[in-house]
Amino acid sequence: MTTKKIVVKLPSYAEARPVAEIVQTASRFDSEIYLISGNKKINAKSIMGMMSLGLCNEEEIEVEATGNDEQDAVNAITNYIGSVA
Repeated sequence: MTTKKIVVKLPSYAEARPVAEIVQTASRFDSEIYLISGNKKINAKSIMGMMSLGLCNEEEIEVEATGNDEQDAVNAITNYIGSVA
Protein backbone atom coordinates (compact mmCIF):
# COMPACT_ATOMS: atom_id res chain seq x y z
CA MET A 1 0.00 0.00 0.00
CA THR A 2 1.18 3.48 -0.89
CA THR A 3 -0.25 6.64 0.70
CA LYS A 4 0.44 10.32 0.32
CA LYS A 5 -1.09 13.44 1.86
CA ILE A 6 -1.82 16.37 -0.42
CA VAL A 7 -3.40 19.79 -0.09
CA VAL A 8 -6.23 20.22 -2.60
CA LYS A 9 -5.69 23.00 -5.13
CA LEU A 10 -9.02 23.60 -6.84
CA PRO A 11 -10.13 26.84 -8.47
CA SER A 12 -13.00 28.56 -6.66
CA TYR A 13 -15.27 27.96 -9.68
CA ALA A 14 -14.61 24.20 -9.68
CA GLU A 15 -17.61 21.94 -9.85
CA ALA A 16 -17.85 18.50 -11.42
CA ARG A 17 -15.01 18.79 -13.95
CA PRO A 18 -12.06 18.31 -11.55
CA VAL A 19 -13.85 15.38 -9.91
CA ALA A 20 -14.45 13.77 -13.31
CA GLU A 21 -10.76 14.26 -14.17
CA ILE A 22 -9.71 12.56 -10.93
CA VAL A 23 -12.01 9.60 -11.69
CA GLN A 24 -10.64 9.35 -15.26
CA THR A 25 -7.07 9.50 -13.98
CA ALA A 26 -7.73 6.85 -11.33
CA SER A 27 -9.44 4.59 -13.86
CA ARG A 28 -6.23 4.32 -15.90
CA PHE A 29 -4.66 2.24 -13.12
CA ASP A 30 -5.25 -1.34 -12.00
CA SER A 31 -4.71 -0.51 -8.33
CA GLU A 32 -7.51 0.15 -5.87
CA ILE A 33 -7.36 3.91 -5.18
CA TYR A 34 -9.08 5.77 -2.36
CA LEU A 35 -9.26 9.40 -1.28
CA ILE A 36 -9.54 9.90 2.46
CA SER A 37 -10.90 13.08 4.00
CA GLY A 38 -11.77 13.12 7.68
CA ASN A 39 -13.76 9.96 8.34
CA LYS A 40 -14.68 9.43 4.66
CA LYS A 41 -12.80 6.92 2.50
CA ILE A 42 -14.02 7.08 -1.10
CA ASN A 43 -13.16 4.94 -4.12
CA ALA A 44 -11.42 7.35 -6.53
CA LYS A 45 -12.85 5.44 -9.52
CA SER A 46 -16.47 6.10 -8.45
CA ILE A 47 -17.92 9.33 -9.83
CA MET A 48 -20.84 9.26 -7.38
CA GLY A 49 -18.54 8.56 -4.45
CA MET A 50 -16.16 11.31 -5.47
CA MET A 51 -19.02 13.81 -5.83
CA SER A 52 -20.10 12.95 -2.28
CA LEU A 53 -16.61 13.63 -0.94
CA GLY A 54 -17.01 17.38 -1.46
CA LEU A 55 -13.37 18.34 -1.96
CA CYS A 56 -12.59 21.85 -0.73
CA ASN A 57 -9.74 24.09 -1.79
CA GLU A 58 -6.82 24.03 0.67
CA GLU A 59 -8.19 20.90 2.39
CA GLU A 60 -5.63 18.21 3.23
CA ILE A 61 -6.58 14.75 2.01
CA GLU A 62 -4.82 11.42 1.75
CA VAL A 63 -4.52 9.34 -1.41
CA GLU A 64 -4.18 5.60 -0.83
CA ALA A 65 -3.53 2.92 -3.45
CA THR A 66 -2.97 -0.82 -3.33
CA GLY A 67 -1.90 -2.86 -6.33
CA ASN A 68 0.82 -3.45 -8.88
CA ASP A 69 0.90 0.18 -10.08
CA GLU A 70 0.10 1.85 -6.75
CA GLN A 71 3.06 4.26 -6.74
CA ASP A 72 2.27 5.54 -10.24
CA ALA A 73 -1.41 5.84 -9.32
CA VAL A 74 -0.73 7.88 -6.17
CA ASN A 75 1.71 10.12 -8.05
CA ALA A 76 -0.74 10.78 -10.89
CA ILE A 77 -3.64 11.58 -8.57
CA THR A 78 -1.62 13.81 -6.23
CA ASN A 79 0.01 15.63 -9.15
CA TYR A 80 -3.42 16.43 -10.57
CA ILE A 81 -5.05 17.40 -7.27
CA GLY A 82 -2.11 19.58 -6.30
CA SER A 83 -1.97 21.48 -9.57
CA VAL A 84 -5.53 22.06 -10.79
CA ALA A 85 -5.66 25.72 -9.78
